[in-house]
Amino acid sequence: VENRHRNHILDETIAPAEIGQDLAAKAESVARALAERLDYVGVLAVEMFEIDDGVLVNEIAPRVHNSGHWTIDACAMSQFEAHIRAVTGLALVDVGMHSRAVMKNLLGKDIEERDALVGEPNLRFHDYGKAEAREGRKMGHVTRLYPL
Repeated sequence: VENRHRNHILDETIAPAEIGQDLAAKAESVARALAERLDYVGVLAVEMFEIDDGVLVNEIAPRVHNSGHWTIDACAMSQFEAHIRAVTGLALVDVGMHSRAVMKNLLGKDIEERDALVGEPNLRFHDYGKAEAREGRKMGHVTRLYPL
């Protein structure tokens, strides 16, 4: 995926990333190698930056991650189910991306736009149910779905 940040907070995630096949293969190779070296089981988010000769790992999150929330709506299996299946030894099945997606975080008072957003076609709205909307606080997200 491709993440875009605003004020050091994840603003949106584009899935799949709009990058070339060579760069995508390099990123996947690096992420797989990390997981194998760590003998990791479960969802592992690996944040990378594109550099001249490939990728540079910036952060590793050994858990489900905000940048994977799009999987709830655009895949046959969400990151949450995949993680639970992996750590409990249940059979893993193809996560099967069925739609391209753009996930956008709703920060602070952005959540007040929900009424306008709910009726939008191909949009899925997720309210985290937090009582207080503060600046920069993730209050929910929306995922816009597009055909593959």
